[in-house]
Amino acid sequence: MDTSVGIGSNPPGMLSITSAPTIVRGVVVVGHQVLDGQMRDAPSGVIQGYDAVTGELRWAWDMVRPDRPGLPPEGETYTRGTPNMWTTASGDEELGLVYLPLGVSAVDYWSGSRSEPEKEFATSLVALDVESGKPVWHFQTVHNDVWDYDLGSQATLIDFPAGQGTVPALLLPSKRGDIFVLDRRTGQPLTGVEERLVPQGGVEPEQRTATQPFSLYHTLQKPDLTETDMWGMSPIDQMICRIQFRTANYQGIFTPPTTAPWVEYSGYNGGSDWGGIAVDPRRGVIVANYNDMPNHNRLVPREEADRLGWAPRDQARGEIGGAEGAGDLQAGAPYAINVNAGWRLPFTGLLCKQPPYGGIRAIDIATGETLWDKPLGQARTNGPFGIPSMLPVTIGTPNNGGAVVTASGLIFIAAATDNLIRAIDIDTGKVLWTDVLPAGGQATPMTYEIDGRQYLVIMAGGHHFMETPVGDALVSYALPKQ
Repeated sequence: MDTSVGIGSNPPGMLSITSAPTIVRGVVVVGHQVLDGQMRDAPSGVIQGYDAVTGELRWAWDMVRPDRPGLPPEGETYTRGTPNMWTTASGDEELGLVYLPLGVSAVDYWSGSRSEPEKEFATSLVALDVESGKPVWHFQTVHNDVWDYDLGSQATLIDFPAGQGTVPALLLPSKRGDIFVLDRRTGQPLTGVEERLVPQGGVEPEQRTATQPFSLYHTLQKPDLTETDMWGMSPIDQMICRIQFRTANYQGIFTPPTTAPWVEYSGYNGGSDWGGIAVDPRRGVIVANYNDMPNHNRLVPREEADRLGWAPRDQARGEIGGAEGAGDLQAGAPYAINVNAGWRLPFTGLLCKQPPYGGIRAIDIATGETLWDKPLGQARTNGPFGIPSMLPVTIGTPNNGGAVVTASGLIFIAAATDNLIRAIDIDTGKVLWTDVLPAGGQATPMTYEIDGRQYLVIMAGGHHFMETPVGDALVSYALPKQ
């Protein structure tokens, strides 16, 4: 099967499969990553379902053309630029539903050209009937998203305590940090969700919604930034960061994009990203690792971006990203976007916000209350000017990749930028064991048993965004033979 059939123009690197397919009732459900920020006329975010035995296309869900459930007619394509699913879907075999965590329409930071179906389904968890490929329900975590808060984590299926029994449910973590609890049959929230007033204005004020949904169950989001959160290794670093903070537009979460510098917190890599959360159903505990970093952004008017020579990545001159210092072009929109992810200082490369930059938290499933919260990641590979400090000091680093929990009460997780895999006591959050991986562990470990012996395996491949060493090692650990 060729998932690019019907996609249309597809420059190298623009379309790729970045997560394993999900199989429900003999249907292989596939999504794609479509490269962020390049052009409004990007490849489609269509979701496809293939027969697991024959490989034949069973259905294709193009949200703008739901009347066309298969391949588009010859000479046409699936609707271009629609929200895609680059991360992992989950599924319920009994209900016959597959749950899609969707992203944002192409050109993440401008919404004026989006169709109504795109606005309806973007940054939503969508439940499709796996037999027909038709939506059954959807739950949106951000209305008309211009912050790149796409859902990077898969929904986790659990039996949620309710009344005298349990309800078939989903735990849905988000980049914003909010964790939503939904009935997986209907999509209805099982815990409180509140629409709150949010900042207005920006470059397209008519597009901003008055409210956004907030979970009353649990959030990984920290309090709004203040000037005293700005940090540096020297007084000069701190001064520069404080000046940038004071001169930027920041009104808290959902500060609307502007052509002047503006702060996005959590940033687009904040909260929960790929790897999702882990659950210990016997103890009734959620384990969530998370990022805690702002972005320092600016919308760049089209004339300025053209003058600077910015171009889509397939047309870039030199390094990926276009001209030196370039952001993403967002061709087809009035503005390009320059994102300072993590809000780094230009010379030392250090982050403006004081640490920790990431953590790991245990949450009571029944109540949503925090049981413990610890920084995740040592400073050993981080330092000014890209020079590793080698300090075994836990500061809380950026992290991506999830955790696995064992019946004995151990959490195994890598994820951080320190290239360590660690075992953590689920009751206390204490680190009990570590080992150095040959490359970055930006993946979720797995555990299994053969002949009474337990194994732990992780793919240590590294990741360019996390700036960890790249490799191709599959690392396996085993308990001693009894």
